[in-house]
Amino acid sequence: MLALRLTRGAHPAVQLRRLLVAMASAGTGFLLLCALGYAISHPDDPRAAALRLAWCLTPLAATVHFALAVARTDPGNRPRPGLSAIGLGPARLMAVSATTTVLSCLLGSMLALLFFLHLRGDLTGMPFDGAAAEFLAAGTPLPLPAALTLLGLVPAIASVTVALVLRPRDDRPESVRRAARSYGRFGAYGRTAARETFGAYGRFRGQSATGGRTNGAAPEPGEDTPTTTLTEENPAPDGTPDGVPPIPREAPGGLPWGIAVLAAGLAVEAYANRPGTSAATPLPGGLAGTPSVLVGWLLTAVGLAVAGPGLTHLCGRVLQSTRPGALRLLAGRVLMTEATRIGRPLGVVCAVASGTYAMTTLYDPTGPEVGPLTTLGLLLVTGCTLATLLTAAVEAKQARSDTTAALIRLGAPATMLRSAAALRAGALLALFGPLTLVVAELAALPLTG
Repeated sequence: MLALRLTRGAHPAVQLRRLLVAMASAGTGFLLLCALGYAISHPDDPRAAALRLAWCLTPLAATVHFALAVARTDPGNRPRPGLSAIGLGPARLMAVSATTTVLSCLLGSMLALLFFLHLRGDLTGMPFDGAAAEFLAAGTPLPLPAALTLLGLVPAIASVTVALVLRPRDDRPESVRRAARSYGRFGAYGRTAARETFGAYGRFRGQSATGGRTNGAAPEPGEDTPTTTLTEENPAPDGTPDGVPPIPREAPGGLPWGIAVLAAGLAVEAYANRPGTSAATPLPGGLAGTPSVLVGWLLTAVGLAVAGPGLTHLCGRVLQSTRPGALRLLAGRVLMTEATRIGRPLGVVCAVASGTYAMTTLYDPTGPEVGPLTTLGLLLVTGCTLATLLTAAVEAKQARSDTTAALIRLGAPATMLRSAAALRAGALLALFGPLTLVVAELAALPLTG
């Protein structure tokens, strides 16, 4: 009931993102049902049916990734002070987020089932003069357990992924967590190294009553009071807007691994086109390829996704090089801070764009035309990846809202903030645009030689 109330009373932008998740779930569920219909209508060709079902894994992964991004940006599931007192702690909010994701995906699965039954002619007769009867198994009884199992894949996988990623974590260092397991004096967390003496309580009372000075001693007129300077060694506490973006964390460590996996994928694709190799696996839409080509594309996509955060961090560091001004310093520091949040969806978009270009290059005009299911799959994967990137950008904007508000209070013009955002976008486009073209050319070159 709580998840339903939060869903009903959410902001229109949040509702729009949930509706997009439902549409993506509907498209993926429809592709899964079409693969089931093809298997029913072609019982003598199980290999082609299994291949169609395997190609549905890409839209499934894109949909789950998008659902996770939407759950991370949902403001209703963000921990707030005082919610734990009424039973809405981090674990309960995680459960609410997973339930909301399940509801959105179930709505899409129901729509996919209704549309599939409508095209089969089970509801109001066969539409489109039976043009879709080949891959819908029209006139053949639909196995309900198999259909419900396939339709339940998206809600189940999406909810489990959201629950695992958004589960409560203790981000404190191990030494701090170990010290917090025990209570010290007066109910404080941790223990001190020195043992308490008999007069500790009296000294504590005297200091607390006089502002930290024993016997009520007041500061002398010329006495300096201790001050705290915000530096890299002494950063501001979390949630304290000081007008300066937070110090970036360490660089993501996946850049070398991503480059290695990307090179391995390109090498596998080059090896797949060695002399004497024939195209043994037909791809959707009349494309030609081998199992090694599919493995190479998968490794290339994984390599770009893993290397994305490191490349984004590197882009931010380049922006701050050679005596940067305030604009470049702000843009570069934001890129370095949000490298993990923005870089991974950006790497996935780069992988999808390069794969789409390679598939377009490999298309044989003399072969079969690209069918509606292949078009639906390409649109679904492309749309989910772009929507995930935009959602991650919204999440990054929400994460630095305190810093942005502090800069505005300090007198920073709004044009400067917009210029910094444009500079970040231009720097990312200048890095990932040529990278996408180069990877796409290298991926398609061995297969077109």
